[in-house]
Amino acid sequence: MPSTGEKPGKGTYKCKRCGETVVLDDKTDTLPPCPNCDATEFKKV
Repeated sequence: MPSTGEKPGKGTYKCKRCGETVVLDDKTDTLPPCPNCDATEFKKV
Protein backbone atom coordinates (compact mmCIF):
# COMPACT_ATOMS: atom_id res chain seq x y z
CA MET A 1 0.00 0.00 0.00
CA PRO A 2 1.65 3.27 -1.13
CA SER A 3 2.02 6.00 1.49
CA THR A 4 2.80 9.71 1.44
CA GLY A 5 6.48 10.39 0.74
CA GLU A 6 6.99 7.25 -1.35
CA LYS A 7 7.65 7.13 -5.09
CA PRO A 8 5.28 4.32 -6.11
CA GLY A 9 5.45 5.06 -9.85
CA LYS A 10 3.20 6.49 -12.51
CA GLY A 11 -0.52 6.03 -12.07
CA THR A 12 -3.67 6.97 -10.21
CA TYR A 13 -3.87 6.46 -6.45
CA LYS A 14 -7.06 6.54 -4.37
CA CYS A 15 -7.09 7.77 -0.77
CA LYS A 16 -8.10 4.95 1.58
CA ARG A 17 -9.91 7.38 3.90
CA CYS A 18 -12.01 9.60 1.60
CA GLY A 19 -11.62 8.19 -1.93
CA GLU A 20 -9.97 11.29 -3.43
CA THR A 21 -7.65 10.44 -6.32
CA VAL A 22 -4.11 11.64 -6.92
CA VAL A 23 -2.42 11.20 -10.30
CA LEU A 24 1.35 10.82 -10.55
CA ASP A 25 2.65 11.59 -14.05
CA ASP A 26 6.23 10.42 -13.63
CA LYS A 27 7.95 7.49 -11.92
CA THR A 28 10.02 9.97 -9.87
CA ASP A 29 6.97 11.85 -8.48
CA THR A 30 6.49 11.64 -4.72
CA LEU A 31 3.04 10.77 -3.40
CA PRO A 32 1.66 13.79 -1.51
CA PRO A 33 -0.77 13.74 1.42
CA CYS A 34 -4.38 13.53 0.26
CA PRO A 35 -5.42 16.99 -1.00
CA ASN A 36 -8.89 16.52 0.49
CA CYS A 37 -8.35 15.02 3.96
CA ASP A 38 -4.54 14.91 4.52
CA ALA A 39 -4.55 11.11 4.89
CA THR A 40 -1.35 9.29 3.97
CA GLU A 41 -2.43 5.83 2.73
CA PHE A 42 -3.48 5.13 -0.83
CA LYS A 43 -4.49 2.26 -3.11
CA LYS A 44 -3.44 2.10 -6.75
CA VAL A 45 -6.43 2.12 -9.12
